[in-house]
Amino acid sequence: MDVLDLTRLQFAVVTIYHYFFVPLSICLAAVAAGLEITWLRTRRSEILDLTKFVGKLLIVTFAVGVVTGLVQEFQFGMGWSAFAKFYGDVFGPTLAIEGMLAFFLEATFLALWYFGWDRLPALLHAATIVVVSLGTVLSAFIILAANSFMQNPVAYALDPATGRARLTSFTELLLNKVNLAAFPHTLAGAAMVGGALLLAIAAWRMAAEPAHRILARLGAWLMVAGGAFTALTGDHLGKVITQVQPMKMAAAEALYETTSGAPFSIFTTGKPLPDFSLDIPWLLSILAKGSPTATVQGLDDLQAQYTAQYGPGSYVPMIPVAFWSFRLMIGAGMLAAVIAAYYLWRTRKKRDAPAWLLRWLPLIPLLPAAANTLGWIFTETARQPWIAFGISKVADGISPGLTAPEVLASLIGFAVIYGVLAVVWFKVIRQIARQPLRPAPVAAEAPEPAPVY
Repeated sequence: MDVLDLTRLQFAVVTIYHYFFVPLSICLAAVAAGLEITWLRTRRSEILDLTKFVGKLLIVTFAVGVVTGLVQEFQFGMGWSAFAKFYGDVFGPTLAIEGMLAFFLEATFLALWYFGWDRLPALLHAATIVVVSLGTVLSAFIILAANSFMQNPVAYALDPATGRARLTSFTELLLNKVNLAAFPHTLAGAAMVGGALLLAIAAWRMAAEPAHRILARLGAWLMVAGGAFTALTGDHLGKVITQVQPMKMAAAEALYETTSGAPFSIFTTGKPLPDFSLDIPWLLSILAKGSPTATVQGLDDLQAQYTAQYGPGSYVPMIPVAFWSFRLMIGAGMLAAVIAAYYLWRTRKKRDAPAWLLRWLPLIPLLPAAANTLGWIFTETARQPWIAFGISKVADGISPGLTAPEVLASLIGFAVIYGVLAVVWFKVIRQIARQPLRPAPVAAEAPEPAPVY
């Protein structure tokens, strides 16, 4: 692997690892806010216990997410300084605002919430966790605007004096149509991941503490609702991507020839000349343009078009990665939602879930986490060779003078540190889950007898 491949791998490792914690933080903050508001209305003691429990999960997850997010932002200067220098005026405001939201808004109000029990008025205390939840959502929206610029560059102009891109409208950057489509899709995925974690922990602890049954069904409902919303928003996002990056949608199907009424392959072998293919007729045309007879451009025609437009070179991404990541993303997400729906059905009317299901449910977070990860792998790799689509290639953004040994050393360092962080996060979460929701009261010690003189 050359220095470019190593730098891309390093950024992928840092980004994927960071994104394990982002959707969890978004969902757990919303759940904690919802539970506390429910407790204020009902004053049910078990709801208060669950609120504090979810809050502990949120604090640990949020802390790891903030630390890894900072490293991700530093990556632009460490490995991609040419890209940061050229597009810094565009990216800078989004990264700065997101950083301030994470540190000065979310972290501050999360601390107020955690230390404010029995110190703040009830409504004011609930307001602090609501602010945290809104902050995580706003933070996601702003940072997605930066990524959406890479998918569909808008709101910029080239400065003739410096040769750099400068921001022309922050509002237009935020309202990028890719961002408006990706943002609800991201929130839906977050609901699935957070719901899966709650369902897994509650299923594990349900026999010891019946109150976890509430949390288990809440987690399952989040997964089912999130799965349905993911499908709806994903359909819209696919149509937007087809407009701005037709090569990406063609790569998702490994569609080499422009086709009207294009099918979608559930499984295939031997692309581009399939030995076997299980297709759903017209589905790709429906996904891409909303019509079963719509024409979807093929890779060959798009390659010829881009060569004429941008110059010689290959503009076709890694087809096997795009093809299978797209399908595995859909499959993992659908399977997670189906399992959650099955749990809800088996536990309806206060029935108990079968023992075999409870035994396997602690593994359920792996499915939506995999779906989210595969979704980002598809989003980023199927954009190649562009770092900002249509205006800058990946090879143009790497830091000058960077050597392969330097990147390899930092990659190994990040991998080791992140591996330790993963173990620590898992052990802390497990320790929190093992603790009773409400600690047993400490018996008062009998007073010592007065001395006799």
